Amino acid sequence: MADGKLDDVDRRILAELTRDGRQSVTSVAERVHISRAHAYSRIAKLTEDGVLTRFTAIIDPAKAGLRSSAYVTLKVRQHSWRELRDKLRDVPEIHHIALVGGDFDVILLVRAEDNVGLRRVIFDQLQSMPGVLDTQTFLVFEDLDTR
Repeated sequence: MADGKLDDVDRRILAELTRDGRQSVTSVAERVHISRAHAYSRIAKLTEDGVLTRFTAIIDPAKAGLRSSAYVTLKVRQHSWRELRDKLRDVPEIHHIALVGGDFDVILLVRAEDNVGLRRVIFDQLQSMPGVLDTQTFLVFEDLDTR
């Protein structure tokens, strides 16, 4: 796996853990049709190789009190990405960060309790960060998690 190639068993294990990350290794083994020991060693290897990076819960943002969401694009000053990335990671309302190619350089998923909180993050934090040249905001009206 060090070469980055996953076989069918690895992909089925990942699909099972994506579906329910809390299930036991025994359950994963049964669903993938391999022994428990084999499932355990495969999961350990996927973790060791960095394919599995963490186990986490997926929340419903609205039910968790995060009723306002937006995708915010950033145009950034050339060579400022690494420093900016570290500052963006420190903003708890930012739930996803991606460096992209196209008309803008970075896209963020920002979630807040309400539009006042969203406005605070965008205007008071993002637009004042060194290296940010421009922002554009796209409000999210409905969230659908497809996994």
